[in-house]
Amino acid sequence: MAIPVLFNMSLRAMRRDRAAPGFARHAFLYEAAAHEMLDRLADVRRDFREALVIGAPTDILPSALKERGLRVTVADPGPRMAAMQGGFCLCEDAPLPFAPASFDLILSCGTMDSVNDVPGLLVQLRELLRPDGLLLAAFMGAGSLPRLRSALLAADGNRPAQRIHPQIDVRTAGDLLMRAGFALPVADVQSLDVGYDGLLGLLGDLRGMGAAQCLVSTPPPLTRAGLVRAIEDFASGADADGRTRERFEIIQISGWRPDPSQPKPARRGSATVSLAEALKT
Repeated sequence: MAIPVLFNMSLRAMRRDRAAPGFARHAFLYEAAAHEMLDRLADVRRDFREALVIGAPTDILPSALKERGLRVTVADPGPRMAAMQGGFCLCEDAPLPFAPASFDLILSCGTMDSVNDVPGLLVQLRELLRPDGLLLAAFMGAGSLPRLRSALLAADGNRPAQRIHPQIDVRTAGDLLMRAGFALPVADVQSLDVGYDGLLGLLGDLRGMGAAQCLVSTPPPLTRAGLVRAIEDFASGADADGRTRERFEIIQISGWRPDPSQPKPARRGSATVSLAEALKT
């Protein structure tokens, strides 16, 4: 079955590279996701040696892993962004340029939400892991940007255009991990609310973090009147302090390459105590 091509990967790389010089001023979403990933990694009682980091606009993840004694390979969809961290350019829609079982830890931060073939990418990442290797990934998911979505609908009126990327919800993320053959899959949501003085501040943040739309079907530009309607709709949701809260839902997923040493779920019907008895206890 043909894979739908939703994202223009060249435009995606260009957006990231344009954002690279000033990314630090708009890094709050990446920083929140990266620190959460590191907190989850700290709970893992396993030693890792070789790590791959995909999506590295700052050195948060590479430096933290190096401090733990890991050898780290860094890649990013944007050539300029990759070069800033001493890494190389990588397009997740193409075959990944690594031998199977090259890593025992892979961290993907902030890029999986704009990949055309997410199931295929997950299969590739599983193959790059050694047995009992761990994948951690974070990306913006369904439920993000509700105020922006409302404002853009108001701007377009009776002829709405697709201006926001399709988004993966947490349940789908977990299903994709299982379909890709990961063991012990986990998917949950990290929510972040950010207050803005106006719509233009939010749009500036999205551009500044390289997250402006990169759809193959480019929507028509907003008219001046449409932009005014969008600004007014966004402002109508402001709190008493005059700031409008926008929500970012970060999907955090993890999964292991299967290995015989991993815990297995009990065989169905093997319980020795009924649920009713357990509840009585």
